[in-house]
Parts: sequence; C-alpha cells; structure tokens
Amino acid sequence: MVHASAYGRLEDIFARITLIEQSVGMLQWDTAAVMPPGGAVARGEQLAALKSVAHGMLTDADVGPMLDAAAGEALDPWQRANLVEMRRDWLHAAAVPARLVEDLSRASTACESLWRRARAEDDFSRVSAALAEVLALTREIAQIKSQALGVAPYDALLDQYEPGGRMAAIDAMFDDLGRFLPGFLAEVLRRQPSAPPPPVGPFPVDLQRQLGLEMMATLGFDFAHGRLDVSTHPFCGGIPDDVRITTRYDEGDFMTGLMGILHETGHALYEMGLPVAWRTQPVGRARGMSLHESQSLLMEMQVCRSPEFFVFAAPRIARFFDSAGELVWNAEALRAATVRVQPGFIRVDADEVTYPAHIILRYRLERALIAGELEVAGLPDAWNDGMVELLGIRPPNDRLGCLQDLHWYDGAFGYFPTYTLGAMTAAQLFEAARQAMPGVLGSVSRGDFSPLLGWLRTHVHGLGSSLTAGDLLVAATGRPLDSAAFKTHLQQRYLA
Repeated sequence: MVHASAYGRLEDIFARITLIEQSVGMLQWDTAAVMPPGGAVARGEQLAALKSVAHGMLTDADVGPMLDAAAGEALDPWQRANLVEMRRDWLHAAAVPARLVEDLSRASTACESLWRRARAEDDFSRVSAALAEVLALTREIAQIKSQALGVAPYDALLDQYEPGGRMAAIDAMFDDLGRFLPGFLAEVLRRQPSAPPPPVGPFPVDLQRQLGLEMMATLGFDFAHGRLDVSTHPFCGGIPDDVRITTRYDEGDFMTGLMGILHETGHALYEMGLPVAWRTQPVGRARGMSLHESQSLLMEMQVCRSPEFFVFAAPRIARFFDSAGELVWNAEALRAATVRVQPGFIRVDADEVTYPAHIILRYRLERALIAGELEVAGLPDAWNDGMVELLGIRPPNDRLGCLQDLHWYDGAFGYFPTYTLGAMTAAQLFEAARQAMPGVLGSVSRGDFSPLLGWLRTHVHGLGSSLTAGDLLVAATGRPLDSAAFKTHLQQRYLA
C-alpha cells in the first residue's frame, strides 16, 4: 500500500530498515554462538552489506524532507513519539558517510574474531592492531557525530546506547558512588562472615542446562519465541519474536552459569514484552541500554539473589545435583554464596559492591581512548594500574585484564557506563514495585514471578521508546534516577 502522508511513507521505510537490522542481529548471534572460525571473513562482508543497505535507506535524500513534512501532520501520541525516534536515528546516520559504516562493520567483525583467539591465548598483541583500527574509525565517527549533534565526541557515542545520556550527569552519579563505595566495601569485608562450604561438583553441563531452562520458564521466558545457547561471553541477542540468550558453564561451579542465565533472561523478558503493534518501528524498541541492563539486574541481583528466591530454588537445585541425598542444599547457604563480596579481576563475575568499580575503570579508559589521551598500546598497563587504584588488585595477565570484555573489540564505545546506570535503575524500579505490591517477594518464594513480570510489562516493557528513559522512570517510581535506592539496597543486603 502506498501511503499519501509523509508519516505513513516513513513508517514503510523504517519497517524495512528494522527488518534488515533484525537480520543483522540474527547473523551476529550466529557469529558469537555457532559460526565456525573460518566463516569470519564472509560473515563480515554479509554484515557490512546489510548495514550499508539499511544506512543507505535511512540517509536517502527524501528522508529528511519527509521528517519535516510529517512533523506538521496530525499524529497520535505513539506516532509522534515514533517520529521523534525516527529523527534521532536519521541524525545519527546522516552524519556518517556510508564508507565509514562499512569500514567499521568489517573492522569490528575481524577484530571480534581475533579477540576470541587473543583472549583464549592470553595474547593482547594478536588483537592490538585490529583494535587500533576499530578505535581510529570510532574516533572518526565520534568527531563527525559530535559536530552534527552539537555534543562532545564521547557523548555522541554514548547517545547511541543511552539516548540523551551525557558525561556530566554520569560523572555526578559515579562521583557519588565513588565517595560511598570504598568505605562501604571496607565495612562489608570487615563484617562479612566466613564463607559457607560450597556444594561439591562436578556439575555436569547437561544438568546445568536443564536447570537453567526450568528457571527461565519460571521467570516467564517463552520458548516458542526464544532459545538458550553457549558463547564465550554471555549475551542476549536476536529479535523480540526470536530472542537468543547464551551463557557459559563451569563444571566446578554451577552458580556461574545459572546466574548468567537469570541475568540474560531479564534482558529477554524485556525484548519479549515490547509493544507488538510497534515491533518494526523505532518507538517499539527498548528504551536505551541502561534501562535494558536494569531489567537483567533487577531479575538477577534484586530478585534472584534474595532469600525468597532461594527458598523456592534450593530444593529444585538439589533435585538436579544431589539425587543421592549426600549433600546438604540449604537455602540460606546457597544465598550466602551468591552475595559474597570479594574484589576480583572479572567484571561479569563481580559482586554488587565491587562491580561499579569495574565500570568506572572502563568508563575512564574509553573516554581517554576516544579523546586521544590513551592509545591501544598503553591499554594493558593503564587497565592494570586502574585496577590497583580502584580495587587494590593487579591482574596477572591480560586475559584477566583488558582482554576479558568483548565490547571495544566489537566497536562498542560508550556502552560501559550503562551497566552501573542500569544497576541504579534496577534498584529504583524494584523499590517502586515492592511499594506497589508488598507481597511480591512472597510470590517469588513460591516460584510465582507473574506479579513482578506484570508490573514490569505495564511500567517498562510495554512502553517501548514512547517515553524518554527519564520520563519513564519518573512515571514508574515518582522521581528521576539517583543513587539512593541502590545504596539503600546494598546497605540492607550486606550490612543489615
């Protein structure tokens, strides 16, 4: 059907762009989860070609005038919000030449492939040149977008993941946490009881997977529209109608894989709950990465490390791993093992108290990399020095240091701060949910996540990008984002 209105024509264009982007998402999942190493070059060309087509459609000469014309048309609130998101996408894309889009896609795909080998072999030199190429292209794009958007280069990159996010606001919140956390960490370590003896493995991977699938279903994951796989770095990918999550397993520690699954299921539930009527439009997308991360951390940290969750989960865990009845699977002991605080090298394994330090380090380093104050060759030393400053420990190798995360090697600069912003958002949202539903944790202790999921569907998931992140949070919690709920949560969990 040919639409007469400018807005209608834009919906057609953005629907096709979305379908291409969804195809890119599925190929990226395949790359990380099942593609053989020899497919990397061909996959890079496929991704680059698809991204180029989408970029060309978005930056077509007719799109700008159509956006201007649509602004004067009679639109309902969702259409008006969709038009805002269309213009934001267009501003980001129109600023960057197609050549740079393709070059960064190819460079990132090649760098990600090299990163996997470099990480496995603990050899930063194997990937450093490829990372330098990704960084150079990213700096070039940041400078171009900076001029187009009227913001600092780093803010232009941040805006891709956190619409409207700015360094000034992040600095204020991170400085507040930075003043709170050192003394709090010292007090927690001083008062923390001795660790309970852990359950003894091995824990077969196939049983860990079965347990994970059962817990995913309990949280509300729809297996008609998603699946679970394995990758080097756990992630949630795919599309809202076909959500792909991954985890990694350790036969000596079943909790690592389980918590990874619970975390990624939080992401998946957000994707599955996005407004169906707007799935192919910008307004139907998730509202930025800090809100996305809040959904995974709300499930993993706020709920699934609570005493109530382990009342439900402990006997089910025992059913998988202690069929002979030889081990004691105590709910409190299992919970205590998941809230141990200990400074460590790996971000994805970090506890709630030390995790923000990992993010502050990465935030500082990527800002310096984009600003040209730090070059790739100096990254390992800068990383290690930062770990000493923030956590008092020095990684013994780069595999435990600057090679541990995928993000920069895949071209994702400006992403890291959204993790701790997400933790703060999760605490504030869950505080509001408990105020609205005082019995929600009691439901969790019975394995009933439907009240919580229903609240999230109404106040977060179903809204897509119809509101800004700030407006959504005010509507759901009654105030803008701050660190108060997060700090209260930490104090109640670790010092009460």
